[in-house]
Amino acid sequence: MRIAVAGSQGLIGNALVNSLRAAGHTVIRLVRREALADDEFSWDPETIGMPPESLEGVDAVVSLGGVGVGNGRWTGRFKQELRDSRITPTEVLAEAVRDLGIPTFISASATGFYGDTGTRAAVETDGPGKGFLAELVVDWEKAATTNAGPDTRVVLLRTAPVLSSQGGLLGKLRPLFKLGLGGPIGNGKQYFSWISLIDEVRAIEFLLDSPDIAGPVNLSAPGSLPFGEFCKALGKAVHRPAVMQVPEFVARRVGGEMAEEMILFSQRVEPRVLTDHGFTFNHPEIREALTYATKPAS
Repeated sequence: MRIAVAGSQGLIGNALVNSLRAAGHTVIRLVRREALADDEFSWDPETIGMPPESLEGVDAVVSLGGVGVGNGRWTGRFKQELRDSRITPTEVLAEAVRDLGIPTFISASATGFYGDTGTRAAVETDGPGKGFLAELVVDWEKAATTNAGPDTRVVLLRTAPVLSSQGGLLGKLRPLFKLGLGGPIGNGKQYFSWISLIDEVRAIEFLLDSPDIAGPVNLSAPGSLPFGEFCKALGKAVHRPAVMQVPEFVARRVGGEMAEEMILFSQRVEPRVLTDHGFTFNHPEIREALTYATKPAS
């Protein structure tokens, strides 16, 4: 296949490009700067849009862009940045896919769609929850589905936090845990869903090769667990105790709305579409995922 990837410099995108090429696919990187290599094409959703020649002969487009939701406190300006980095670029890519008749469009999304799920395991047929993230994801997914056209297979990657030795969530947590400063936030009973980077990439490749799957797909391991148990497992993986509990009011005071929705909300998500279609996880449980994800990056 010839596959175009936007957001190819990020944690997931870079790993996906390398894996696709190792499997024999031709991959082009869509970059929002001057193209510096033969496999790169420049685009800008705010100015030039997507030059048609960038997608010539492409069988599928994978859109993985977006400013990280944990990169800053959720001020009004930062919330707008989160929206701007997702919605307009997705609209431009989806319109290009539609105009050029590209059969498959795989667009990033997030498990934040479900809001606070409590102890209930959310599946793809469930509706959206409440909160800024849920509203953002609803609009993000709409940008893909309403602009790609009826003849395009659109897959929405509702991705949980990705565990990797190369950064992401563990890039922020692991240094604290290694210093013995890690532990539950709040009562630790809120559910935490996750996926290893290897399984994230494998799932995207699986979806590229599954023409019968369309719509939302939860990219989350089946082993979601209370956040306190996750902290214990991470402490064990880095050989440090995880006893520094942070009260809810402190988390809210320090992190505001971001802490409320990203840490204190319970997110229990089930990957029903993947498992119903025969996908198997390399890391279905947190212990093996953290063993993989806390190894030094090679």
